[in-house]
Amino acid sequence: MKFSTKDRYALRLMLELAGHKPDEFVPLKTVSEHQGISLKYLEQIITPLARAGLVVSGRGSQGGYRLARPAADYTAGEILRAIEGELTSIPCLASTAEACPRRSLCQTLGFWAGLNQVINQYVDSVTLEDLRRAPDAARL
Repeated sequence: MKFSTKDRYALRLMLELAGHKPDEFVPLKTVSEHQGISLKYLEQIITPLARAGLVVSGRGSQGGYRLARPAADYTAGEILRAIEGELTSIPCLASTAEACPRRSLCQTLGFWAGLNQVINQYVDSVTLEDLRRAPDAARL
């Protein structure tokens, strides 16, 4: 499984917001400057995060974005799924996949399903607060 630049930047964006006061709205321009990510790209990333209810927007001169809840209440998996949808190692394991005619004959399906389980358990075990407090703690 390969995670996209958008996935990596989404985690960085959420970490940036987690580093501010809970009620403080952070302009995307500030995130762009701190993270070295283009403002246009951040605008593409923030949309699915807002749609998923992970961030709240504020308008006006003090506007921007903030987390919708405490950093400890988010998992990396939840953030990645807001950007990518399901995290699956192969398309035929996605819940929206069409039934594969070789499914009953596939000798590797169990391997891929096991890999999916490991990936999802790991990303769901690491919170945004874990990443914020100890970036190296989430590494294997």
